[in-house]
Amino acid sequence: MKIDNWVILLVLFLILFDVFVWKQVVFDSPNENLEVYFLEVGQGDSELVFLPGGVKILIDGGPNSKILDELSSILRPTDRYIDLAVLSHPELDHFGGLIDVLKRYQIGAFIFNGRRGTAPAFHDLEKIIKENNIAAVVLGEGDGIKYIENQFSILSPSEEFLSSYELNDTTLVMKFENESVKILFTGDIDKKIEYYLIEKYDLNVDILKVAHHGSRFSSSEGFIKETSPKVSVIEVGKNSYGHPTKYVLNKLASIGSQIFRTDKNGTVKLVIDAENISIFNKY
Repeated sequence: MKIDNWVILLVLFLILFDVFVWKQVVFDSPNENLEVYFLEVGQGDSELVFLPGGVKILIDGGPNSKILDELSSILRPTDRYIDLAVLSHPELDHFGGLIDVLKRYQIGAFIFNGRRGTAPAFHDLEKIIKENNIAAVVLGEGDGIKYIENQFSILSPSEEFLSSYELNDTTLVMKFENESVKILFTGDIDKKIEYYLIEKYDLNVDILKVAHHGSRFSSSEGFIKETSPKVSVIEVGKNSYGHPTKYVLNKLASIGSQIFRTDKNGTVKLVIDAENISIFNKY
């Protein structure tokens, strides 16, 4: 199912919330500030976004069930509802953990780019979505997600990139912004996609989710200068690829960005209000 332009989430929430969830909304105080967690899931990506008012958006789930430990450390034991689960692109280090999440948590809707993964486990993901009757929504460039004054703009993939043989090219690149902050979620894009984004969009942001775990094939000099993030987060674990590379670390340091790595700092939590970005990490 393809929804053009903006997806207004509030209507979807009103339809999909059950009685238990409404009790949670009524009796628990929602968060007042934006909270963003870059989760320690090993060599993979996963971010949890709490919009002001308590709406929860999970972007990717890492490679395996480690995501469940991370969510359990953040969410109350009785909180088993996630409004949106977003898959940036169908590679195992991004969707593997979502299979476990979808088994344990109620999901309002599943957002993805429409491409099917080639890893056998992708069939398990599709199966659990179908069995749990989770609404699946396909988004691409020009679409977006909006809740009150908070919005995610989908900058990529274009139709051309969506048909690419390379799954990284199909990544849902999402720019979040409200009156306080701008954040860019880049998945595993490489320099080719970065050049495309530079030519087409205003990429200046406060916070950057560094692409592809700090790979040398991403984070070009031009892209780093254009985004110019105050805070950069690299989601990475033990690997044989040399992630993150000194090239990427040096480029980020050269613009004065604060650099955090989930392999060194653990889960990174950002609490953002109208004046400050407060940063907390495990280690």
